[in-house]
Amino acid sequence: MNTRTRSKTRTGVGVLAATIALAACAGNGNGGGTAQAKGGGSSLPQGSEKVDLNPADFTTRIDNPYWPMKPGSRWVYREVHSEDLTVERVVVTVTNKTKKIANGVEARVVRDVVTEKGVPTEVTDDWYAQDSAGNVWYMGEATTEYVNGKPGTTGGSFEAGVDGAQAGIIMPANPKPGLSYREEYYKGEAEDKARIISLKEQAEPPAGHFKPALMTRNINPLEPRVLEFKFYAKGVGPVSTVGVSGGSKLEELVSYKKG
Repeated sequence: MNTRTRSKTRTGVGVLAATIALAACAGNGNGGGTAQAKGGGSSLPQGSEKVDLNPADFTTRIDNPYWPMKPGSRWVYREVHSEDLTVERVVVTVTNKTKKIANGVEARVVRDVVTEKGVPTEVTDDWYAQDSAGNVWYMGEATTEYVNGKPGTTGGSFEAGVDGAQAGIIMPANPKPGLSYREEYYKGEAEDKARIISLKEQAEPPAGHFKPALMTRNINPLEPRVLEFKFYAKGVGPVSTVGVSGGSKLEELVSYKKG
């Protein structure tokens, strides 16, 4: 999928997962209902509902404090899969390129490259745009998985406005505990959802200690056993992601360069 945000040993993942699960339970008191987009006048999209977006209401200048995407910005992550201790390097770069999406919105192109021991395993161009209220929308992706360093399947690619695919929210303008939204929708391929758990958490990947941090609970109806928690820091963006069900995965920010 899109957002790359993912510590170190099998034991470390387990302990952190338990801690996060407790925090999530404590943060569920506000419920998971739909909330209004700041300045928007309509609810954030939830499932497969169609959204009619006005291209004139969008910009490729993305300055949401929880995920600013200025061209030249670069995030490097270390991703560990505890089942087999696979370690991958993830480099996310905001390019100078834009793409006009089929729904008419001009989007910023963000390149996401995953490698294992220097060999590419996945390369993706993600497309983002920000509306006038400050919500950051995810417009789709062109992704290619690599096998033995060679391009393979492009499954999971989608574009808002094509074949029923719909844009989703990747970061709300006014995040509050309990706020829920879909991140993407392409039936049978991309149906990720998120809910804000807290704005008062903290995370400490190799890149530093981030407090306070925004924490989300992320699910995918296509993989009902999968549950992740993601952490975002103001002025930086995604700093850590922890998989607590459906496979133990931990991704942490190693370095960040502002564009």
